[in-house]
Amino acid sequence: MFTGEYRHTVDDKGRIAVPAKFRVQLGAGAVVSRWLDACLAIHTRAGWDDLAAKVAALPITDQASRRFQRFVFAGAAEVELDRQGRILLPAFLRESIALADEAVIVGSRDHAEIWVPTTWATYGQELEDPQELAQAFQGLGI
Repeated sequence: MFTGEYRHTVDDKGRIAVPAKFRVQLGAGAVVSRWLDACLAIHTRAGWDDLAAKVAALPITDQASRRFQRFVFAGAAEVELDRQGRILLPAFLRESIALADEAVIVGSRDHAEIWVPTTWATYGQELEDPQELAQAFQGLGI
């Protein structure tokens, strides 16, 4: 399970250190993709395969299914951890969220997310309003 919030730098080659707590889960390789809410997702190989199976089960006649499939799979890259526990983020993924030299990596249960710090801060402000949270979570069954 991916949990927590971590701040890391992105070097001039586009490499970012993966939090030590996440490295074991990603040892077999990972896939980084565009994701919802203007961030990138780091998927385990098994998690990526599960997502691919779910998407494959969606009807191809549904426009939303096709859009989601194209958004995620066209905007994805397989990555490997180097000896320092870093992954190389391709330029097209960094550019897709305007990621520069700093990033926030957050756990999101079955995957991790990479955020531009200012985008994460704005999103985080929305998470701090108890009324907004209660309204957003209403009907989730939690």
